[in-house]
Amino acid sequence: MILMQMNQIEKRFGAELILSNIKIEVQTNDRIAIVGRNGAGKSTLLKIMAGEFSHDAGDIYRPKGVAIGYLAQNTGLESDRTIWDEMESVFSGLKRTERELRDMEAQMADPDLLADEGRYQQLLKEYDSKQQAFKTEGGYHYEADIKSVLNGLNFRDFDWSTPIHTLSGGQKTRLALGKLLLSKPDVLILDEPTNHLDIETLGWLETYLQGYEGAVVIVSHDRYFLDKIVRTVYEIAFQSSKKYHGNYSDYLEKKEQDFELEMKQFEKQQAEIKRMEDFIQKNIVRATTSKRAQSRRKQLEKMERVDKPKDENQSAKFSFQISRQSGNDVLRIRDLAFSYRENEPFLFNHVSLDVNRGDSIALVGPNGVGKTTLLKTVIGDLKAQKGTIQIGTNVQVGYYDQEQTKLDSTKTVLNELWDEYPNRNEKDIRTILGNFLFSGEDVLKPVSALSGGEKARLSLAKLMMQQANLLILDEPTNHLDLDSKEVLEAALVDFPGTILFVSHDRYFINKIATQVFEMNPGESRMFLGDYDYYLAKKQEEYELEQLEKQDREEQASESSSNKTTFKQDKAEKREARKRQRRITEIEHEISEIEAQIEENDDQLCDPDIYQDHEKALALTESNHELNVRLENLMEEWEELHTK
Repeated sequence: MILMQMNQIEKRFGAELILSNIKIEVQTNDRIAIVGRNGAGKSTLLKIMAGEFSHDAGDIYRPKGVAIGYLAQNTGLESDRTIWDEMESVFSGLKRTERELRDMEAQMADPDLLADEGRYQQLLKEYDSKQQAFKTEGGYHYEADIKSVLNGLNFRDFDWSTPIHTLSGGQKTRLALGKLLLSKPDVLILDEPTNHLDIETLGWLETYLQGYEGAVVIVSHDRYFLDKIVRTVYEIAFQSSKKYHGNYSDYLEKKEQDFELEMKQFEKQQAEIKRMEDFIQKNIVRATTSKRAQSRRKQLEKMERVDKPKDENQSAKFSFQISRQSGNDVLRIRDLAFSYRENEPFLFNHVSLDVNRGDSIALVGPNGVGKTTLLKTVIGDLKAQKGTIQIGTNVQVGYYDQEQTKLDSTKTVLNELWDEYPNRNEKDIRTILGNFLFSGEDVLKPVSALSGGEKARLSLAKLMMQQANLLILDEPTNHLDLDSKEVLEAALVDFPGTILFVSHDRYFINKIATQVFEMNPGESRMFLGDYDYYLAKKQEEYELEQLEKQDREEQASESSSNKTTFKQDKAEKREARKRQRRITEIEHEISEIEAQIEENDDQLCDPDIYQDHEKALALTESNHELNVRLENLMEEWEELHTK
């Protein structure tokens, strides 16, 4: 089923043409990525699809009743409600239906209504319709859905009664995403949904979107995420759209093949045109060949010219060089601990790390574990409470700050670089900036007027000029478009020095890292390999841990009779078995009650039953008692699970 169709969409801001000739079709279960350079109009296109922006020309077809859900970049959820209440508000319609069902059940027991057969039958029909809709729309499991989404978005350790207005910007963004996911629109439109998500949460979101029942349209710079999710790619370039089948990697391969084929066709025709023009020029004045030359000229005039394939705007071009080589021992960290305030728990503790020449080490771990803080202690911006940091011989450190706080917002782009290297002439500085896509008057822009991507490129230009042999990078791919990320990767792969970096970009980690250093509260570990190896090793360790846990439990059970705490262990196990038996009994009883309620509902819809007032009343009263019993059992089940 077609959920949305866009034909010949055009959008202008003033006199500037942003989008033209946009053709996109969204069908049920589609997984679509919108890709293109920064400034190509991707976010504008999503806003048009979501109905937040108008379009100047073209047609958009949306079938009546199709629900569109849209999440803009860095959209934070603003609310005075608690986390739980805000998520539960998505299901206000279901909660209202549930109250209406209880009211209708009470009406069914009214003797006056039973005496009015017409009204009673009408009520039964309405009840059946509402009950079926309530069940179909998830009325019996919406609370479980809320818990699943909150746990998946890394709110499992939160008090869900926390007011939303007390949370950080990143937490509010995750909640906005969670609320949208719970609403389950037919078309889910997400603009950079991976912002503010750690690697574990990204994995959960990938799994969730893979199983999503509606269509998903995504703009994202996370190539690993796109490869996992999408099956169709629309590229926005030169204000137009072009469709590719497959994931992001498939798109890159097909795009390169198309460009090469189009270029060959263009060059072949150009060679043919050149031969024809040479023939005409040589033979047009000769009497014996003049007619043939004139005929060839007519052929040339009628020829349908193949346009030269458009290449996208110029890519950044740079490489990282070193002024001198470091010693083999680049960085030694021993038993490092850090806290922002005295008498507060350590943000991280007992961190030890050896970095050798040529290493490329990725720091990974959950948000808030202290990865950026560790980098700042290494460069001396912060001071650790205990432990040592030793920088090796001839080591020159270059630091990339994800917030670009090292840039002076009062300077121009040109002076930001030139003031650091006053001995270089202006032409050289402009050439370097040109390699980072700052050309002409762009170099005279104030730093404060730059976009996030432009600031990132300027910071990389300054880093390149340092010629440091140890690069310490904090989220270097943030704000970069996909093309710039690939250029940065190529430069770092060829870098002759040492790299220590933090990144949530798993594709980038896979390309750059030779080792992965995992930071967790209380412990840190090194994995010798790229990100895929790290994931495989973690899964292997998890499976081994489960086997060892099972063995320990069996051994403990066998040897418990020889321990002095035998009676206590036996009592605890007896209670645990008793509790588990009771849980099993409750789950079985809940299943039976739900089945009985459903059977009663089916009988109430039977004309032979609902015309028999006594039977109908008995079934209605039975349903009421069963629902009360069901609620009591659910409360007992939850209490047993919390013990």
